[in-house]
Amino acid sequence: MSSIFGKQQDIIFMQKALAQAQRAFKADEVPIGAIVVDQEGKILARAYNQMQKRCTQLAHAEALALQKAGKKRGDWRLNGCWVYVTLQPCAMCMNAILLSRCAGVVYGTESHLFGYHLDKGIPVQIYKSDIVQIVPGVCQSQAIDLLQQFFQKKRKKKGELHEEQ
Repeated sequence: MSSIFGKQQDIIFMQKALAQAQRAFKADEVPIGAIVVDQEGKILARAYNQMQKRCTQLAHAEALALQKAGKKRGDWRLNGCWVYVTLQPCAMCMNAILLSRCAGVVYGTESHLFGYHLDKGIPVQIYKSDIVQIVPGVCQSQAIDLLQQFFQKKRKKKGELHEEQ
């Protein structure tokens, strides 16, 4: 399964999202990156997680990318656009994608904790409709590797703090 752009182009766009995730990693944020692409294949926006920096749970990569794309288009409606994100969107981001009228979401790897299909109270069937297409698993191993590196680094740092005390 692939987006309207095809499998090869999906990989290229996901590589761009992974580059954003790498920026998050370097900024000591959970390494999630996102881009928004219009129906012609033009990248409208790029973003990465900035929850720590901005001190808000609203600064997810997808949300920031949607905001930037809306400003660039001059409209919050992003009809025909696709969101590429390294981690499966949470309910908040998925609903922002739906409200933005995006055509689809391509993500790297599943979020077992917060992925939209696991969030309580959110009807799963809405995501299985024709409202938005979902393409999972693009560049999955790279997305997983980056997340694992980040959390291993965090655990190691936490362990070193406990040893010093």
